[in-house]
Amino acid sequence: MRVQMGLFQRNPEITLGQKVLQVNWGLVILVSVLAAVGCAMLYSAANGSMQPWAERHAIRFAMGLAVMVAVAFIDVRFWFRWAWAIYAATVLMLVAVAVMGTIGMGAQRWISLGFMQLQPSEVMKVAIVLALARYFHGLSEEEIARPLRLVPPVLVLVAPVALVMKQPDLGTAMMLVMVAGVMFFAAGVRMWKFAVAGASVAAIVPVAWQFLQGYQKQRILTFMDPSSDPLGSGYHIMQSQIALGSGGTLGKGFLQGSQSHLNFLPEKQTDFIFTMLAEEFGLLGGLGLIGIYVLIMIYGFAIALRARNHFGRLLAMGLTANLFLYVFINIAMVMGLIPVVGVPLPLISYGGTAMLAVMVSLGFLMSVYIHRDIRIPRRGLDDAD
Repeated sequence: MRVQMGLFQRNPEITLGQKVLQVNWGLVILVSVLAAVGCAMLYSAANGSMQPWAERHAIRFAMGLAVMVAVAFIDVRFWFRWAWAIYAATVLMLVAVAVMGTIGMGAQRWISLGFMQLQPSEVMKVAIVLALARYFHGLSEEEIARPLRLVPPVLVLVAPVALVMKQPDLGTAMMLVMVAGVMFFAAGVRMWKFAVAGASVAAIVPVAWQFLQGYQKQRILTFMDPSSDPLGSGYHIMQSQIALGSGGTLGKGFLQGSQSHLNFLPEKQTDFIFTMLAEEFGLLGGLGLIGIYVLIMIYGFAIALRARNHFGRLLAMGLTANLFLYVFINIAMVMGLIPVVGVPLPLISYGGTAMLAVMVSLGFLMSVYIHRDIRIPRRGLDDAD
């Protein structure tokens, strides 16, 4: 009886009312502000019309908000138990894309669900974090130090990366590798192993170059010298840089961006939406948006530090790093700091699957926060964490 009472005290059941009170409303407000900014910019991208992007974006966010809350209220131990199943299902969806996926813009990345087009590679950005958090939760520091213990998580990473590269989608494949690297680091993998992995990657770059698609090679060459093809592959980044510079400190004003509204700026509703925002609201507007993202990331890392179970810590850390990569890659891309790889800006860019993936990620973060005092036993380890 004492043992049962002790376990109950260590893992008290949380009622629905308590979960509502535990919701991190500051995080919800920040997320809602981002979505509102996204609606405003999509309204501007359509030259002052809610169609075809802003209205759908608002509806998707409302639905995503409900999904986020639903995911948050589910006990984090449920996600722990089903992490491998979610990962396996997402891998199967990637296989389905390769077999019968929908082709769009020269790539085969979507599967049709009838009511929507789903991009499984976006879902995999969340599923890979779940799977790696589940795996590393059960390992001690001594086990993580053994190289053979790192073979299974490497295979967990290689399978989806290979399937995503086949689509082809270099940007998402890079994100999967980077977020996995963060998970390995957070789990306690030694730095010398990262150095060995980095040297190995550098050694195979010449070989990997031969397997890149023609447009991927051109993007990298254009990144090195955009002016080499100003009317072709260098057009996007040069127009983006012109728009960023023309915004100045305060911007040209809402709906007044010349590069975007005269259609010089390509993909202004998706990949280059930050450029349009910076043109209309200037440097201060861009910094303000980045500031909101930074606050959300601070919430994410604080949630990771407060979690009393290792799975929750790793999950929160990985999902926060995933959000950082979304933001960093998109903004660095439109500024010409890295090659154009087609990564959306979270909650700002138009896109249904990306919105769903981000909202589910935030739901997991909230679940870790609400259930932060829950203990999850670790195999062969003291469950005190």
